[in-house]
Amino acid sequence: MSHDDLLLSRRSALKCMAYGGAGTLFMLAGGVLAPVELAWAADDKQRAAALGKPLFLQISDTHIGFAKDANPDVAGTLTRAIALANGMPEQPPLVIHTGDITHLSKPAEFDLAQQLLGQLRVTELHTVPGEHDTADATVTEYFNRFGKASRNKGYYSFDHAGVHFVALINVLQFKPGGLGTLGPEQLAWVAADLKGRSSSTPVVVFAHMPLWTIYEPWGWGTSDADQLMSMLRRFGSVTVLNGHIHQIVQKVEGNSTFHTARSTAYPQPAAGEGAGPGPLKVPAGQLPSMLGISSVALVQHPHALTLTDSTID
Repeated sequence: MSHDDLLLSRRSALKCMAYGGAGTLFMLAGGVLAPVELAWAADDKQRAAALGKPLFLQISDTHIGFAKDANPDVAGTLTRAIALANGMPEQPPLVIHTGDITHLSKPAEFDLAQQLLGQLRVTELHTVPGEHDTADATVTEYFNRFGKASRNKGYYSFDHAGVHFVALINVLQFKPGGLGTLGPEQLAWVAADLKGRSSSTPVVVFAHMPLWTIYEPWGWGTSDADQLMSMLRRFGSVTVLNGHIHQIVQKVEGNSTFHTARSTAYPQPAAGEGAGPGPLKVPAGQLPSMLGISSVALVQHPHALTLTDSTID
């Protein structure tokens, strides 16, 4: 992509975002995040191919069991998100769910969530729990269904297509103010997991609560995330994904891109707007434009990741 093309696409994408378009693609190369209008990529097959091969989808905060005014049919909006995912021209092999699969950690909620997520046309589903998934008295409902990969610890790693994935749990030990916590044991595991891996390996880290402080008064952050990021600093391409706040917020710091996802259930207010976080009721016709999923593609030259956000509208 030439410098002029990049500037043109950036202007177009920013204009598109201002009107709440259907999705924005983010090209990541050398730690620089550049928005690209989806229509720009779609009008030429060669350009679309250059944007990369679908690697995985991120779905977050499905909150199965929620039935209040902000969205009385969360199963319906998740079904629309799944239809959007299944309608992609090329299916990604993985889906990552960044937590709050359910709303109250009830067995029936998990049963319905598994039934719905089972409709995804993907090979693998990877999850981390949200605080709503660990609200049962014994904290076992999530792990009974999704604990095998992590041996019921909540954190694990795997490799796919040359990318190293690290799944983390930060919802079991809240610090004052409601900040998430990783804890010494998990951080020591991360250090051992990353040891010996080439700094040229793209790394994807995902957790439920933000792994950077977005808004501390509302607990939108993780108290010991700085220790984690110091271990990741040597890698040339790091993508950090989370849910929890039900809206897109992002930043780039060095070679690390931080990106939060929309919910498929209901929006939340922007940081600091109103009395606090929680379900935000909007006009029914506006709701689908505030819910959605994210897809991530792998670009081989340069070896990097691109992120695409799409609403269910």
